[in-house]
Amino acid sequence: MHLPDYHGGSIVNLMASIQQGLGGTPHIYPQHRLLPADQISQYQQVVLWVIDGLGLNYLRSHPKASHLNANLLGGMTSVYPPTTASAVTSFLTGMAPRQHGLTGWHIFFHELGAILAILPGRPRYGGVPLSQAGIDLQALLNVNPLTDSIPGSTACLVPDKIAKSDFTQYFLGSSKLLTHDSLEGLQQNIVATMTRGEERYLFAYWPELDTIGHHQGIWSEAAEHHLSELDHCFSEIVGQCHETGTLLIVCADHGQIDSHPQRRLSLDDHTELADCLAMPLTGEPRSAYCYLRPDKSEYFDQYVNQHLAEQVELFRSDELIEREWFGLGESNPQLKRRIGDRLLLMKEDYTLNDWLLQEQRYQLIGVHGGLSEDELLVPLIVVEP
Repeated sequence: MHLPDYHGGSIVNLMASIQQGLGGTPHIYPQHRLLPADQISQYQQVVLWVIDGLGLNYLRSHPKASHLNANLLGGMTSVYPPTTASAVTSFLTGMAPRQHGLTGWHIFFHELGAILAILPGRPRYGGVPLSQAGIDLQALLNVNPLTDSIPGSTACLVPDKIAKSDFTQYFLGSSKLLTHDSLEGLQQNIVATMTRGEERYLFAYWPELDTIGHHQGIWSEAAEHHLSELDHCFSEIVGQCHETGTLLIVCADHGQIDSHPQRRLSLDDHTELADCLAMPLTGEPRSAYCYLRPDKSEYFDQYVNQHLAEQVELFRSDELIEREWFGLGESNPQLKRRIGDRLLLMKEDYTLNDWLLQEQRYQLIGVHGGLSEDELLVPLIVVEP
């Protein structure tokens, strides 16, 4: 088990360097030790390209991705949990989950009395997006976009299919919204932004490697082929960096591992454990938050230790805050309510699912959210013209 390095080696520290390097306000987290703010401040324009699911070990294991590997400055950690909902929010806010309070794909929002899938912005059982339901997102999320603290013009480049989501629209802040529908479209937008030179900072997001990993496996031929496509796209963008004097940073929100079918657990097979819960599991299949019935907490712990000790590591949720898994400093007022009473941290490549009555029961091959090296460590790729 490995933990995020919030003292200078995580994606949060990278954002501290970017924020201060671009003339933003002082940050509560230290700068990244491999890329300090004064190095970033030498450039008039900075592009941050986040490739969802690109783990450090995975990249190093594919030497054919020669351009990405040739510009690899080093590795860094994601946040806890290493998953898109938590880590991309850290890219967009500059804060760790301890501050922004988004602790996984499914989160219990006490303020609404509901479990939400926060990225699509809908209740877990389905329904309309939060904005259509009349929810005040500012009151609910109560954290500011990073770009609002950076002087000058900024832009955000995301896939068409998520451009209108409540999540994107909220964290867009004052940035210009740019969209793409293909890898070629992403490349064209990045190059056009660098050539135009109007935006001080561009955040670009590409999700396809993560999607392929989920459905076909991160070690599949399809994922390897797509990594080659990403490497070629990167090499084309690098040429424009040198022409425009743009600092290009490429990294990821998390890595992935492949889960064996026999290690995909379900609460259906542990009814006594399910009976201890006051609500469905939240978080991630690799990091499950458990809300316990008050009279069942002791039995819950006994059951896990007796029947799931080989598959699961059990923690008290408040212990995670004390150990600084979610970040440093002052906590979001809702953090404790969003992580339940216990954490079930899955070992090796195990996952644990809890299905609602009407949910389609799917099984992902590539998974993340646990604390293995392959999930937590991401690359820091830097091109200085």
